[in-house]
Amino acid sequence: MLEKPKLFVTLKELWISMIFIFLLLTVRLYFLYGDYKEFKEKPFFYTDVQVLQAYEKWKDDNYYTILKLYSPILDLRFFSRTKIHSKDLTSKIRVKLFPHVDMKFSDYLGTPFIFSNVNDIYDEKKNPKANFLHFIEKQHSNKDISSFYKAIYFATPLSKSLRESVSSLGVSHLIALSGFHLSILSALLFFLIRLGYRPLQQRFFPYRFDLYDIGFIVLFILGFYVWFVGFPPSLLRSYVMLIAGWVLLILGMELVSFSFLAMIVLVLLIIFPKLLLSLAFWFSIAGVFYIFLLLHYFSHINKYLMTLLISFGLFILMLPIVHTFFPITSPLQLYSPLLSLGFTFFYPISILFHLLGIGGIFDSYLQELFTLHADTVAFKLEKSYLFVYLILSFLSIYWRWFFYMLYFVALLFALWLFILVL
Repeated sequence: MLEKPKLFVTLKELWISMIFIFLLLTVRLYFLYGDYKEFKEKPFFYTDVQVLQAYEKWKDDNYYTILKLYSPILDLRFFSRTKIHSKDLTSKIRVKLFPHVDMKFSDYLGTPFIFSNVNDIYDEKKNPKANFLHFIEKQHSNKDISSFYKAIYFATPLSKSLRESVSSLGVSHLIALSGFHLSILSALLFFLIRLGYRPLQQRFFPYRFDLYDIGFIVLFILGFYVWFVGFPPSLLRSYVMLIAGWVLLILGMELVSFSFLAMIVLVLLIIFPKLLLSLAFWFSIAGVFYIFLLLHYFSHINKYLMTLLISFGLFILMLPIVHTFFPITSPLQLYSPLLSLGFTFFYPISILFHLLGIGGIFDSYLQELFTLHADTVAFKLEKSYLFVYLILSFLSIYWRWFFYMLYFVALLFALWLFILVL
């Protein structure tokens, strides 16, 4: 069987391409630094923002609302606060920002806190997305369940109580719209469109290749969806990766390769340089890396066994990385691989039920799931161990026995972690 051509034929081509892209990234950061200097030197700045999250907080008998906002014009995500109650806010407001002269460039790339005044609150009825959110809300009596569905369909923030439940279950990756959701939607759309396309193709244009036509239609629909939900970063970067993967597939080139992943990472950083300090971005890249690593050594096995291996193997391999930054551990997190597998079927079915107006059919089961309780333990892995783990991960690309060592280390850590908890 002929092998698919690689993206880079020689190691020299790979390094030249990576160096060139890295230089482009450096230039991109240089211009972004200029924007940062200009922004922080202004005494104030007016801008329309999207309200990503709003929750009340009390401090020393003083009440205020914490806001997580995004300004499309500035391409800036930031925190702020106001005396206005969250229930009186809509998804889009106009604010007056007061940049601080001591703001660091790393803060600007991340999610800084910026003082602001709310100048205007826009009418929610003018937002088409609000109609869909209301359509979802009407099908559920429980606010947490409604919050769950709005999050997985439209990237809205979860309620505080539900965030804690999701964290305890270890399924945050299922809630935040990302490549996992796009892959399910793209497969579903491709299947449905192909049902109507194939009869037309066979009768009128048998010379056409359905991967070209249907793939383009699917990408167009998904692009509209990404725009409609407000370009959440995790979904946007996944969409760019999906386009790149489709192009390579059309060209007949090798798709599952670490050189392709490295190139995509650098290209994404050029397009979205603020991802440099995005923990969610690097978590998603780590997830894709370990999926590629598992496929690299086990792609020859049965596809159903491969699905199970990826689900459970990815959970084990990601544990040391996750616990370097998030210390909370619960025995409920052991359900995460099974819930991830089940979500693949649940997600498209739940969409269908909501379109039919019977979206509440799973509510009782979800309420039981989200109210499960277990004791938690906080354990944070030292970053020095993470450094060694990452080196072992990269060496696993070239030598199989390093991969076995990597998995053995991750498995020992998982056993120790959950024995400690249990």
